[in-house]
Amino acid sequence: MRFRYLIRVVLSLALLLLFTAYLSGRMPLPLLDQLERYAYDARLRLGMPGSVDQRIVIVDVDDRSLRQIGQWPWPRDILAGMLNRLFDQYHVRMVAFDMTFPEADRSSDQLLLQRLQSGALRSDRGLQKQLRALEPGLEHDQIFADSLRRRPVVLGYVFAQRSNFGERQSEGQLPSPAVTGVAAQYPRMRFPRASTFIGNLPVLTEASAAQGFFSNPFVDPDGMFRRIGLLQEYRGNLYVSLDVAMLQQLQGGAGLHCIFDTQKPSEYDNRHLDAIGIGKYRVPVDHNMAALVPYRGYVRSFPYVSALDVIDGAAPATVLQNAIVYVGTSAAGEGDLRSTPVGAVFPGVEVHADFLSGVLDGRVMSAQPQYARGAEWLLLLVIGVILTWVCATRSIVWSSAVAVALLAALIVGNLLLWQHAHFVFPLAALLLFLIVLFMLQTLYGFFIEARGRRHLSHMFGQYIPPELVAKMDARTRRSALESDSRELSVLFSDVCGFTRISETLGPRELSRLMNEFLTPMTRVIHAQRGTIDKYMGDAIMAFWGAPLPDPEHARHALQAAFGMLEELARLNPLFHSRGWPPLHIGIGLNSGLMRVGDMGSEFRRAYTVMGDAVNLGERFQRLTREYGVDIVCGAAVRTALPEVAFLELDRVRVRGRDQTVAIYQPVGAHAALGPGLQSLLLRHEQALAAYRAGNWDQAEAAFFALSQSQPEKPLYSLYLDRIAYFRSHPPAADWDGVFSFDSK
Repeated sequence: MRFRYLIRVVLSLALLLLFTAYLSGRMPLPLLDQLERYAYDARLRLGMPGSVDQRIVIVDVDDRSLRQIGQWPWPRDILAGMLNRLFDQYHVRMVAFDMTFPEADRSSDQLLLQRLQSGALRSDRGLQKQLRALEPGLEHDQIFADSLRRRPVVLGYVFAQRSNFGERQSEGQLPSPAVTGVAAQYPRMRFPRASTFIGNLPVLTEASAAQGFFSNPFVDPDGMFRRIGLLQEYRGNLYVSLDVAMLQQLQGGAGLHCIFDTQKPSEYDNRHLDAIGIGKYRVPVDHNMAALVPYRGYVRSFPYVSALDVIDGAAPATVLQNAIVYVGTSAAGEGDLRSTPVGAVFPGVEVHADFLSGVLDGRVMSAQPQYARGAEWLLLLVIGVILTWVCATRSIVWSSAVAVALLAALIVGNLLLWQHAHFVFPLAALLLFLIVLFMLQTLYGFFIEARGRRHLSHMFGQYIPPELVAKMDARTRRSALESDSRELSVLFSDVCGFTRISETLGPRELSRLMNEFLTPMTRVIHAQRGTIDKYMGDAIMAFWGAPLPDPEHARHALQAAFGMLEELARLNPLFHSRGWPPLHIGIGLNSGLMRVGDMGSEFRRAYTVMGDAVNLGERFQRLTREYGVDIVCGAAVRTALPEVAFLELDRVRVRGRDQTVAIYQPVGAHAALGPGLQSLLLRHEQALAAYRAGNWDQAEAAFFALSQSQPEKPLYSLYLDRIAYFRSHPPAADWDGVFSFDSK
């Protein structure tokens, strides 16, 4: 008895040490980090206001504006006109540009003026005088700068590491720093450092009220924008972000100061940065001077006004009056779309609007303070002691009740801290520790009497979905291991041209591609109650009807084949975005009598299927390339599914088999076929009949007409090539229309 308790304590201590090592940073666990990010996203979405903030308006350089005015960048006189309308006609409160202007305007009218001044007419004094008179009106940068002066306009610029820009040098001009000589004022603090920048033209920098960087180096490993950097150091000076500059201007140029957990100078070395003070606003930050973005809601939580409507004066005045305006773009081609917890495609300019709105409302969450790790470790210890004692001394019902109560207490307490204290306390590690510890203790309690059952469940869990394993009792599992002959359906899937694809990718990229491909394909097969037999590199072998009987095995196999093609169509755009080549698969299906069971040697065994019907299914998969179709199936599948329409591809004789087989391409349910497709099937059947009768003229005309109506199908070109061959090399008199393949 004591030994049993000791084992339980050792299990709990081992798990506690693992999580303690993670909390101390000595053992990175990327999965836990990602779970914590998921937990943060869930709480964020749960606590969002969800309303539209009318105080902040986004003037959007949208697709309509780009189509009407032209591609970005626009001539600066157009931007000046837009800015004049915003202040003079719409009486906005402030404007910020989520964009930068590092290069001089090179619009076509300026270039034309320069050519006229230096061209063949440069000796015409009258013309030159008129051109010089026109020149001030074409100085678009100066016109834009004049529109900025004496107005609360904040321009954006970009900070980055040199590695991000390659050998590109800094451009433009930086504004005056918020803090000069930062090392002297904060000798123990480490601010994020930039090595290069892309700023605005000097004439624009000098004319603007303020500037702030909008580059964000704090993107999480999963590509999500959860934090936004507020301060960066460059050459010993400190610069503020676009949103901080906005907050300062909203308060008439308010100052900036750091807020520590203690203000005693004698304790300076032990002080921990809590927040940044911007005038009357307190913004909690982490050690990187980054703040959590308090997203207000999903996309368009702020009024959007097209830049074209502002330029034309057609924008609604009630929306813009006294508003804080961000000028940015939601156009997909301009590269300012971000992945956020509230949207996978989220305009970057709205991230700034969300942050500013959150600061104005006091909704910015406090990042984890210094004492959070200690409190987290203490909670782990309390959970470990309680759960270990209960699992060791009480029944499974009591243990489950206590575990659920602890789980609920953690979640409710965490949500209360989030909602009322605006404090982000770690959640994922605590929940995972509780769940894993409960599972360990429970599994240990049942280890001896359930060992055999768990072994069988684990074995079948490699092949079939967990819900099917749960339906199999111990007797069914044991009997399924025995070899048996059954009517089953088998599926073979293979990536076309995989050798060529593998030569274009490195080992890691190829491994990632295969994981991203095989996982959803397996989900589709499992969803149709299929059993995964094996993976063969890029190929998949699966079967239906075992270990659990499935009278609809042919139907489920065909539905899985269609589902795999649909899933691949969804995956290929994702692969393209990552620079991976698109994948195309060929699928072979066959039904028939097969041998199924636990087979192998004393060194290795596997639950698999064998037989002639299995071999034919594999050959059918190879024939997809010959006939240029996605799916090839045998006559048994067609017979089992009378409600499905099939297009007969051919009658073939494969290598190593004298008996001929008919092969088909599934088209879809008869009830769902339109008149056009029904007519196509009939015409194909007539063309095939003429071909097999040796009526080459009629067959050629029919297949040619089919190829014209569907030029993308290589099947008809294949038959036209055969007919051309048979005209010069007539087949034997007893030819039955069968085509023999010499290769496998």
